[in-house]
Amino acid sequence: MKRFFLLMIKLWRQQLKLYFAAAIVGALIGIFILAPSYDYINSHERAANPVSSIEYVLSQVKDMLMGRVAPNNLIVFYAEIGAMLGLLSLGLYRVLHQRLLRIEQLKLELDKDLPSIIRQGEGPLLEFKSSFRWDMAESRINRALEGVVLKTLAGFLNSHEGGTLLIGIADNGEVVGLEKDYQTLKKQDQDGFEQTIMTAISTNLGADLCSFVHVLFHVVDGKEVCRLIVSPSIRPVFLNQGNTPKFYVRTGGGTRDLNIQEALGYISGRWRHAQ
Repeated sequence: MKRFFLLMIKLWRQQLKLYFAAAIVGALIGIFILAPSYDYINSHERAANPVSSIEYVLSQVKDMLMGRVAPNNLIVFYAEIGAMLGLLSLGLYRVLHQRLLRIEQLKLELDKDLPSIIRQGEGPLLEFKSSFRWDMAESRINRALEGVVLKTLAGFLNSHEGGTLLIGIADNGEVVGLEKDYQTLKKQDQDGFEQTIMTAISTNLGADLCSFVHVLFHVVDGKEVCRLIVSPSIRPVFLNQGNTPKFYVRTGGGTRDLNIQEALGYISGRWRHAQ
């Protein structure tokens, strides 16, 4: 466990280094571009500087580099403005980049024909579950089955490519539908089922991960099927089982939990450049 916390600290430090670099770049832009530009505009308004804007800015940058311009409050002010703009730009880039990746993945997945997906069978990016909480063999509610679904979702979230989970499909590809699952809910329809799934994700995996799981419903052979399209998470995802955090990954056509040493190695490689 100590090694796990040390690795998480390492990942956080990598993020801090990235933001620090963005702040430094922004500050330099503020010092060498924004501040000279302000000086040029100010002097140009007073008709005191006949040179072009580019010439003026370059001369100011040269003077700063040569140490002929002493730091002043205005330069410090623009350095601060530049640093804040650098941090803001990095934050916006990360958010937009992640959203664009998720949109592209979702578009590619939606272009696939669901019956064709079912026929191809389970694999690294696809898994079937007969139900979310209804035990087909014992004809009763079995809440342990929810943990099986969450384990698969955690595995997809921790993977590099994400994946798709179909609920209402047996392991052999038979369409069993969601009717039995619906009967276990207070709101016995698609909305109730989606709310139940999202509540389970929020409670057991993390509320921030709900946006990485897209819920769709289809009718196949006259029966409703739930399609969960899972995007790769931007952080390690753990599932608490018996008060013990488990780290799951996709291996072949299944999901397995890694021991501490394996999890540390996987996390170090998986999220090294993702933040």
